[in-house]
This record gives sequence, structure tokens and C-alpha cells, in this order.
Amino acid sequence: MELKTLIKQKREEKRLTMKELSDKIGVSEGTISRWESGNISNMRRDKIQALSNVLGIPPQVIMGWEEPKTNRIPVLGRVAAGIPIDAIEEIIDYEEVDDRLASLGDLFGLRIKGNSMEPRICNGDVVIVHQQTNVESGDTVIATINGDDAVCKRLYRYGDTILLRSNNPVYADIDVSGRTDFHVIGKVIELRGKM
Repeated sequence: MELKTLIKQKREEKRLTMKELSDKIGVSEGTISRWESGNISNMRRDKIQALSNVLGIPPQVIMGWEEPKTNRIPVLGRVAAGIPIDAIEEIIDYEEVDDRLASLGDLFGLRIKGNSMEPRICNGDVVIVHQQTNVESGDTVIATINGDDAVCKRLYRYGDTILLRSNNPVYADIDVSGRTDFHVIGKVIELRGKM
């Protein structure tokens, strides 16, 4: 990742405007803009330290002496029941996640196929999934039925009834109550639209 991209990403993670960051570091807003566009390649030593303190970017990375640590997770084209995520070799891409998400651990991305979750989640989008089996009613989950490829649906509980529901009303609910071939793999925690 280039330094300009890293500065912008870290600023946005901390929910700082360019003006707020410039005030904390003691430079103009225009300087922050030029750093984020790559138009300034050198910084004063005191500004490097200030930027490091505010954004948490090691000074060695700002100086170009070290590569920034990135949190990359695999994006899978399919997930099947019973196969540990880390054992799947069908990785089709990688996505970077911020430190906040990375701290959750056990993440993977899944490329969505089909239109059952439209209009919110579309064919080709990538969802970031936290591997977990315990989810709340109303959560968007990745689950398997019959050991086939995973589906992305909203899970609803009504007493002893468990339904998987699509966002697209064309698709009927799937009743998975009491089914032994139904397994929740994880909860969708972020959508990355690709269209």
C-alpha cells in the first residue's frame, strides 16, 4: 500500500476530516490533501513524528524504510459445510480490512453469486464475514444446507422456527427448523459493493 493511501485510510478510520488532522499536526489542510494525493514526497522530521502519533503509522513506514503492515483476508468463491475456512484452497482474491475488523479475528470474504439479496447485496459483491455459529435473529448470515455451497440470507427466529430469508421478495423463505444439515458459518459484518 502506498503511503498516500495509508494516510487517507488511517485518517478515515479515526473519523478525522483533513482540517481536524491538519490542526492536530500543525500543517495546513492543503498539506494534508497533498500528502493524500502523493504530491509531497518529503516531510519535516517533527511532522513525521506528529503524523505517526495521531494516525498510528510507524515513522519507519512514513520514511519508506518499511512496508506498512496490512490486514489481508482471503476472498472465497464458495464455502462448503464441514471444510475449515483456512483449509479451502479456492481463494479468488484478497481484501484489506482495517485494524478494528482485523482485531475480531476469524474473517473471510465471500463473493456473492445471484440476486437473492438484492437490492442491498448484488451479484459480484464481496461480503466480509466473521466466522461464528451464534447469531441473532435478523442478522445476515452465511449458512450451508445439505452440505452444498453456502448461501447468504437473513436469519429469523420465531420460537422454535428458524427461517432464512432473502432480501429479494421473489424468493421464498427457507425453513431450516430442526434440520441437521443446516449450519451457520458466520455473520456478515461488512458489504463491499463491486458494481
